[in-house]
Amino acid sequence: MRRFPLRTVLLMLVALIAFGRLWCVTHPEEAPSPPPERLTRAPGGPGPAAAPECRTLERALESALRAPQDAQVQESARGRLDACGQPPVRACALGPALDARSPLSEGEATPLRGLLATLCERCPAAVNPCAQAVGQALLSAAVGPNVDAASARWNLAHAGAGTGGACASLVQLGLAPAAQSGITVRPPVRSLVGELAPLCSRAGHLDDALLRAAAANLVAPTPSLVALAAAPTPPETGPVEPDRTEGTEPGHQAFDRDEHTGVAVGKALRGERWEADGALRASYAPTLKQLVSVSVRATGPGTVRAIVRTPRGVGLKDPEKGFAFVNPTVCRFNGTGQWEQCPLPVPLRDVDAVSVFPERADTELKELEVHGAR
Repeated sequence: MRRFPLRTVLLMLVALIAFGRLWCVTHPEEAPSPPPERLTRAPGGPGPAAAPECRTLERALESALRAPQDAQVQESARGRLDACGQPPVRACALGPALDARSPLSEGEATPLRGLLATLCERCPAAVNPCAQAVGQALLSAAVGPNVDAASARWNLAHAGAGTGGACASLVQLGLAPAAQSGITVRPPVRSLVGELAPLCSRAGHLDDALLRAAAANLVAPTPSLVALAAAPTPPETGPVEPDRTEGTEPGHQAFDRDEHTGVAVGKALRGERWEADGALRASYAPTLKQLVSVSVRATGPGTVRAIVRTPRGVGLKDPEKGFAFVNPTVCRFNGTGQWEQCPLPVPLRDVDAVSVFPERADTELKELEVHGAR
């Protein structure tokens, strides 16, 4: 029996998991449809039950696909689509065929491309072809060498009622992974996130704390996200003492402003919560409204991660503490024994804690200062 290389198997598994997430996002459970006589009319035209143009739209679009150069056929399809406020599912399913027959590389002014734009803008979210194309582009970027960013951006711009679902795909498959320290985000995905995030942000579909976490993460830097999340540093920031420390003892000595005391974080045992808490976790209650920089004095190298709260279902889940989060790396220190400064490219928000991860057994944390505002 032929054995697939391990890398191929892993890529296939990643694609399968990502597809499952995308299916859940773009195919939510829908409530039963009301009786036809109670259907409300969609803006721009009669509802599907009232308009004969909706019932014949599928055939008109198929005719347009067969005769893209026939002006009369194209005009007939355009007229029926304009008169149909909410196209039926079978008509929306023709979106990929319209895209294949008239690719964006041939220009946006072709009749079939124009039909696709209007179709996407009117199709329901669950069957919106442009929203589905955005998700497919993200999946392709996760496993393939290249991505058609221009086409993905066009589809997102025309997704209509499916914009929220398309942006949810961007969050789950691109933005949330970009804000996590334990995930390597492939360059095509990072590039696509940078292209699509501004459209989702303007439409109000991106959580600001998550966006800032992705922009500040040193593991997967994305300059376009930094530019999108950029904001002036608030003037009222300063050192903020944690409300609680967990992990290596005596943890409070890393925050006592005494450089002669410290915590031997390199000798910490790796328990079940290591990926979330590291060797030492400093928590804030309530969460910090701003985190602008981190200062570290240590002997031995390590990193500092911020625990940023996110909307439910986005990022990682902390079952013990009862919230979702991402954990961007906000500081890498060499541990020279002198103060090392780590200014963040953008201020973080909704910071629940910071965690220290030593890289050697002899790493000792002398002092850790978190600068921000409550």
